[in-house]
Amino acid sequence: MRIALGVSGGIAAYKAAELLRLLQEKGLEVQVVMTRNACEFITPLTFAALSGHKVITEMFGGAAGASNVESAIEHIALAQSIDTLVIAPATANVLAKMANGIADDFLTTLCLATKAPLIVAPAMNVNMWDHAATQQNLETLRRRGVRVVNPDDGYLACGMTGAGRLADPQLIAQSVFETLGLSEDLKGEVVLVTAGPTEEPLDAVRYLSNRSSGKMGYAIAEASRRRGAQVVLVSGPTREDPPAAHTFERVRTANEMAEAVLRHAGKATVVVMAAAVADFRPGTVHEGKIKKQQGTPVVTLEPTTDILAEISRHRRDGQIIVGFSAETAQLIENATAKLHAKNLDLLVANDVSQNGAGFDVGTNIVTLLFPDGRNIALEKMSKFEVANRVLDQVVEIRRKSGV
Repeated sequence: MRIALGVSGGIAAYKAAELLRLLQEKGLEVQVVMTRNACEFITPLTFAALSGHKVITEMFGGAAGASNVESAIEHIALAQSIDTLVIAPATANVLAKMANGIADDFLTTLCLATKAPLIVAPAMNVNMWDHAATQQNLETLRRRGVRVVNPDDGYLACGMTGAGRLADPQLIAQSVFETLGLSEDLKGEVVLVTAGPTEEPLDAVRYLSNRSSGKMGYAIAEASRRRGAQVVLVSGPTREDPPAAHTFERVRTANEMAEAVLRHAGKATVVVMAAAVADFRPGTVHEGKIKKQQGTPVVTLEPTTDILAEISRHRRDGQIIVGFSAETAQLIENATAKLHAKNLDLLVANDVSQNGAGFDVGTNIVTLLFPDGRNIALEKMSKFEVANRVLDQVVEIRRKSGV
């Protein structure tokens, strides 16, 4: 994973070197971006030596930035390649530019160009921190989804005492880890995840399937891995690149998925059934291609194995089971019935007829249902964010169970 670390011009700039080290210890690749004023407090060479990458200081090459950028559009390339942008320290000036959409250097241009989550750790004089303009700018950024790591109180470099001292680098790093889903609160868990559709053959060239892309299941597998779990991913056919998993098994049919899941379920402490498994398959599979000249074929369907029911029936002690329910009508009623029929700890329901939810899109709109009758409706968010919200509930279920 790649992080952009923005360093702006304050006396606390030297603490960014420690933050860089903490991020690297987590296995993150860090690209440092410095403002001109930051270079007055600490040299780019320091960050280059620590990160192993050139430090970007200028929008364009030339005398001041010859070693920094290959082209004037590198901010776009970097913006598209990072998973998070964290700015520490973030001066009042940089915060004001961000709040008002000003992009007059590489760092502030990067802020506008990236869709990655933004984290800012302000540091400044106490009066600057308390100023109405600064607080208004911070409120604007928070409303836009920027995560703010508030400064500490204490003795400041200017000689005053109060709020404005850069937060502890450990706290800033933790904010980055949480944003990326690297909290390790699933350490010790073995998470079995299913993803994608299944394909049920009709003849040598045709099959029955559905529109599932596997994005949701893959997001859960990736989020579980980042949170410290050992991940077993069983995937139906999908065009998605599989995330890193300790065990990855690709299957095609519902029966193949059932066999793989039941084989791995014995060691799983958490099972998340996100795959869109076919409920029915053709009763007869023709060896060759059914020709049009043969007339209209009559297809008789037979049920496939109910994998979720089988997992629940053979549940091991302490095992947490999460199901998914894709509906097109009566979402809560149908999902609640499935939750209780399958004896699940949590069911994630979504209405796939909604825009931005369901199959083959990067976002989802889901409702989390619990056996005690609680429902939590989530707004539209990325499937990776949904994955982490689901895993947050898994962690809470584990905590309450005490197992």
